[in-house]
Amino acid sequence: MCKKITIILISLIFVNPLNVLPQNPAQKVDLSLAKEIDHSIKIGLKWLYDQQEDDGSWQHYPAISALVLSSFLRAHPSITTNETVISNGFGFLINCVKPDGSIFLDDMPNYNTAICLVAFKDANDPAFAEIIKNAESFLMGLQIDESEDYNQDSLYYGGVGYGGDERPDLSNLQWAIEAMAIDDLTAVEPEKNLTEEEKDRIENKKLFYDKALVFLSKCQNLKDVNPEAYAQNDGGFMYEPGASKADGTNSYGSMTYAGLKSLIYAKLDKDDERVQMAVSWIQSNYSVETTPLMGIQGLYYYYQTMAKSLNVFGMEEITDSKEIPHKWRHDLADQLLKIQSPDGFWVNENGRWWENNPVLVTAYAIMALEEIAGLPESTTVKKRKMIFKSK
Repeated sequence: MCKKITIILISLIFVNPLNVLPQNPAQKVDLSLAKEIDHSIKIGLKWLYDQQEDDGSWQHYPAISALVLSSFLRAHPSITTNETVISNGFGFLINCVKPDGSIFLDDMPNYNTAICLVAFKDANDPAFAEIIKNAESFLMGLQIDESEDYNQDSLYYGGVGYGGDERPDLSNLQWAIEAMAIDDLTAVEPEKNLTEEEKDRIENKKLFYDKALVFLSKCQNLKDVNPEAYAQNDGGFMYEPGASKADGTNSYGSMTYAGLKSLIYAKLDKDDERVQMAVSWIQSNYSVETTPLMGIQGLYYYYQTMAKSLNVFGMEEITDSKEIPHKWRHDLADQLLKIQSPDGFWVNENGRWWENNPVLVTAYAIMALEEIAGLPESTTVKKRKMIFKSK
C-alpha cells in the first residue's frame, strides 16, 4: 500500500522525459549520452523501487539500503525524504542507529555506519543533524591511534577496519573518509562565525585526515613515503599495508582509485607527489572493461570508485600507456549502458564481495552514472552544509 501512494516519485522518475538529469551547468556529458544515461538511471531506479522490503529496507541490510537511498537522492533535486519510498528507507536506517552513534545491525559497524552516513547527508534534511554528528564521532573513534598504544611507525596507525578487532584496510578507510568529507566544515571561510562545537568538529576532522594520511602512505607503493620493505614503487595502492587482493603487495585498480580519492579528501594538494604518482598508475592501467589486475572481481565497486575518484580529482581525459587519450566519462558510461539488463539491473557473474547481488551492484552502477553525468545541485557540498545551520 505504501508503494502505491508514492505517485510523485513515480511520475518524477519513470514518466517525464529527461527529468533525472535536468539541464544543469554541472552536467559533464553531451546531450545524446545524457539521454541514454537518463534512461538507464530511470529503469535502474524503477527496478530498485520494486525491490524494497516491507520494513523499508533493501535486503534488510543497512549499507545496501543506504547505497540505494543515495542512488535515488542523487538522481534528481526533487527527490526528498518527503517521498514514501525514501522516508520508509530512512525509517529502517534510523532503527539501526545505536546509542554510540554507529548505524548497523549485527556486523561490520564501520562499513555500515560510513555508507549510511553518506545517505543521511545526501538527504539534506535538518532532522538528521544529530544522527550525522554522532555517526561522525563514532567513525573518528574507530581510527587506530595513540589511544590504543599505536604510534606513527605502526603499519596500522591511522587506519580504520570493519569495526571491532579486525585489522584496518584501505577499503574501509576510504568509505569513512568519503563519509567525513561530505559537508566538511574544514573548508569554511576563516571569517565565518563558528560555534565551539563546530570548531571542535573541524579540529577533530583535521586530526582524522592527518592520521589517515599516515595509513594511506603504508598502502601506497611509493618508496618516497613508504619505507617498508614490501613497498614497490609504481604509485598505486594495495588493500592493506603489506597485502594486496591482487597477490603479494601489487597495486590494483579499485584500491588505487580509492587511494587517490582519499588523498584528495584528506586535503592533499593535487600537485603532491603521492597524488601525481597515483594518477600516473591510473594512466598506465586505464580500463573500463575490467578491474586492473583483478579481472571482473569487484568490478562494480571499481566502477563507482573510479567515477567518484576522477570526479573529485577533476580529470576529464586520461592518456593511457600507449599515449591514447580517453574521455573516461564516455567510456565508462558506454560500458555500463552496454552491460545493463533489459529489466534495469546490473549483476556480476563473479560473486566475490557480494557482487552477484543485483541490488548492491545496481546501486553501485547508478551512483557511477550519476557521477559521470554530473550530480544535481541538491547534492553539492555547498547545499548540504545547510544541514548544520539548525543546530
